[in-house]
Amino acid sequence: MKRRTFILSAVAGAAAAVTIPQQAGAAVLGRPSAASARDRIAPMLPGRGPYSHVSSIGELQTAVRAMTKGGTIILADGTYAVPDGAPIDLTGVGGRGNKPLTIMAATVGGVTLTGAQSFVFDGTHDLVISGFVFTQSTMIEVLPTCNAVTFSRNEFRLADIEGMHFMMVRADNTVIEYNHFHSKSTLGLFLGIEGANSTEMAENVHIHHNYFSDHSFPGDNGGEPIRLGVSPRALSSAYAIVEYNLFERTNGDPEAISVKSSDNTVRFNTFRDSGGGIVLRHGNRTRVESNHIIRGQRGIRIYGNDHVIVNNYIGETADTAVVLGAGTVRDHYEGEPANSRNKNDAVDRVRVALNTIVGNAGGISGETHRPIPPADCVIVDNIIQGDAGTLASVPTGTGFTWAGNILWGAAPDGDLPASGFTRVDPLLARDAADVLRIGSGSPAVNAGTQDHSAFVRDDIDGRKRTGAADVGAHELGWGHAKREPLTPEDVGPLAC
Repeated sequence: MKRRTFILSAVAGAAAAVTIPQQAGAAVLGRPSAASARDRIAPMLPGRGPYSHVSSIGELQTAVRAMTKGGTIILADGTYAVPDGAPIDLTGVGGRGNKPLTIMAATVGGVTLTGAQSFVFDGTHDLVISGFVFTQSTMIEVLPTCNAVTFSRNEFRLADIEGMHFMMVRADNTVIEYNHFHSKSTLGLFLGIEGANSTEMAENVHIHHNYFSDHSFPGDNGGEPIRLGVSPRALSSAYAIVEYNLFERTNGDPEAISVKSSDNTVRFNTFRDSGGGIVLRHGNRTRVESNHIIRGQRGIRIYGNDHVIVNNYIGETADTAVVLGAGTVRDHYEGEPANSRNKNDAVDRVRVALNTIVGNAGGISGETHRPIPPADCVIVDNIIQGDAGTLASVPTGTGFTWAGNILWGAAPDGDLPASGFTRVDPLLARDAADVLRIGSGSPAVNAGTQDHSAFVRDDIDGRKRTGAADVGAHELGWGHAKREPLTPEDVGPLAC
């Protein structure tokens, strides 16, 4: 595995050359310097001193207890068997705010931990875990008593045990960045976010630049790469940000990102050749922005209220691109019985705008197998093109606003009003990233009918939207793209 070398200054001022990974820290936007490193969050420099070099699990545990005010513990490369019944105990330990305690492998991926369990997180705070390969047969759990724990540049390929999740986060301000979660064929999540008791959500979790791949559980439910909440937590605000993650061959569940909580942001992610899509299954007020879903099975499916679905590209999927869900209940509410909370709540007041939907098995669709229809949604300035299924059909929807959409292809228009679309060829052309986009001669240019300034400032590539918006996810402009579909080189432990 490729290594990175940095120079660490010892406390006394002497310099020592040590091969270590870059570490997690405050998230800041990096300047785009190359196609594989555009508009990303810059990792922190190596952990701060004092530094302690250890070469056994026992030495690591001793060093953890000694560093009460932050610092960096570097474990020598190798494979370490964590003793059964004696995991590495991080109970109550951590750094201080801007000086976290960092526990890191000497090189990225250079330390493999075996045994039933790795670390115990309870009351742990201001701590970074970086550079490890986890292979345990016990789920990694960050308890709600923790705060500000970061997992950076690790590999998670835990034992493939039926029903076991790889990681469950229940603590506020957790950061999951530049990791690789992969290789599961049985029931269970790669990453779950929950909270204290049965109804709360961990708040301000940040999940970015991770690689989720190769979940092959063949069941219909229970193999999500990311699940944000569960039904009883639907009305709890999580304020999670899920961005710049890559999903490939994640086929363990129809929901690659399953949102079952409120007030989240899902943006700048790429889904390629995956069975799962983005599903807002429970909760309200989530923003789904500027994601690429390319040649997979599913697109975006929505339930709940007041979501914004903007600037997404959904191309050549085997199912309908956008589904506006009908419900068994109109809305969820506080104090709701469990046998009602787990039911689908109908879509209300969702805005679907400036998306490019092309070559899918269907365009935008409602549902007819539940009794309560979606209501008061705004479907505007989208490109919907295809030869299969129906381009736009929400037969039971009430109070919808359709405007400015461009429809094209052999598929029938559907049941949207004639005033809500123009049938014209948007002249899409395929680019090097396998994305179909408008060019300078497209009728989509400057054809937006709505003022989108309250909802979006740029397009899927990060180009500023000014004046009348171009219809669809792409804004034709002179500036360089700040974002593009992600590849494995852009994410995971070795990404720059």
